[in-house]
Amino acid sequence: MKRAALILARGFEESESLTIADVLIRAGLTCELTGLEEEIVEGAHGIQVKCDRVLGEDLTDYDMIILPGGYGGVDAMSGNEVLIRILQEMDRKGKFVCAICAAPAVLEKAGLLEGRRYTAYAGYENKIAQGTYVKQQVVEDGNLITGMGPAMAYLFGYHLAAALGGDAETVKSKMLYNHSFKEVE
Repeated sequence: MKRAALILARGFEESESLTIADVLIRAGLTCELTGLEEEIVEGAHGIQVKCDRVLGEDLTDYDMIILPGGYGGVDAMSGNEVLIRILQEMDRKGKFVCAICAAPAVLEKAGLLEGRRYTAYAGYENKIAQGTYVKQQVVEDGNLITGMGPAMAYLFGYHLAAALGGDAETVKSKMLYNHSFKEVE
């Protein structure tokens, strides 16, 4: 079974993190919540999440690493040299490196955006000097997958699930992602 590690640092964006993990698990994949420095991590809006593990073990045997947004979480991840080295090693091995919202700034810190296309939260194209910003909901450039922001968390999760060989289409259908609704009168 394909495995993903979703990194949670204090101040992470809860809606992105939990949505992505939920989609991957529904698609039949393993998604382990990995605390950057602690097992219980508080998100940007005060929601506390108990992680499956704490960063410290080698994650490069995973198939994918995922970085959610949230300004505090992004700052913490950017300053963590262990995580930066793991991101670089995952990229060298051609494994999936994924970031949504403000988290592509962490990819820049790791030197992974040079010569690549990415998307990020509105305005981050002015904060990130490396790479080529593309104004799309999700951008895939080889093993690098980036998403624009919280409202794209489901779409981003489906892209990640499909990239890992999970049954993203069935999950979309069961979650009514492409369902059309009539307005309630």
